[in-house]
Amino acid sequence: MALRPYWSGNLRMSLVSLPVGIYSALNRSRTIPLREIYRKTKQRIRHQNVTEDGTVVDRDDIVKGYEVEKGEYVLIDPDEIKDLRIPSSRTLEIVQFVSSDEIDDLYFDSPYFVAPQKSADEDTFAIIRDALRQTKKTGIGQLAIGGRERLCAIKPCGTGLLLHTLRYEDELRDSDPFFEDITAKASKSEELDLAKELIRRKTAEFDAGHFHDHYRLALQELIDAKLEERDPVTIEEDRPAAKVINLMDALRKSLQESGSEDKAEKPARRATKKTPAAKDTKERKPAAAKAKPERKKAG
Repeated sequence: MALRPYWSGNLRMSLVSLPVGIYSALNRSRTIPLREIYRKTKQRIRHQNVTEDGTVVDRDDIVKGYEVEKGEYVLIDPDEIKDLRIPSSRTLEIVQFVSSDEIDDLYFDSPYFVAPQKSADEDTFAIIRDALRQTKKTGIGQLAIGGRERLCAIKPCGTGLLLHTLRYEDELRDSDPFFEDITAKASKSEELDLAKELIRRKTAEFDAGHFHDHYRLALQELIDAKLEERDPVTIEEDRPAAKVINLMDALRKSLQESGSEDKAEKPARRATKKTPAAKDTKERKPAAAKAKPERKKAG
């Protein structure tokens, strides 16, 4: 079955334009769905659309409303919103380019894959992709998606493109109230050197496959235990939390432990460098789960 794009339209760069589809990059099927249940009868709770006086309303009779005064609204039909015509509703135009490391992490929101539609010229798509990759630039544009116009960043991702929706500056809080009481004085050199050495020893290439959602695993184990009428197996922490007496002692101890871990892990790292990480055998996949698609590294 062909994948259905979340948005389809034209990608434009200056006078170059081609049809593309945008697809969510998030695999939401990995979330364990929990329903609201009435404890006494074990029936599922259903929520109804009701007015303030308790009148049940059919969904077709619901419109949007902007409150101008208390209890007074300007009514807007959903079709009127769909009919709003702005350029970014059908065209994603790249209007600026920035260095790929220039955008602060605070601005990044949701990721999407961008691929050419069947009617598109794939050579043109490849030229845009390769030009961005070789210049190490990210394209900036705006796109009407999800009921609003979003700021977007576009960069290469494997043989395709990765689009990240970005937050506008006025959507972000000022950091001053949270950081203003934190000291700005220089750290003590000896402690700083120890911390830097610990960071150096713990530095490795990022591989998301090495990390797992322990909360989801514990929740799945709880569900399995209830189905099998047994006590759930507790997922223990990798190591108990130690009481920190002072920073210097804690850093020295961390370095000692890091040194022993490095000696034990180096052979395993060399052996597994070119092979995929083994999956956790305790993790149970839902019956309807599909094969996990290969992740492609952006850039």
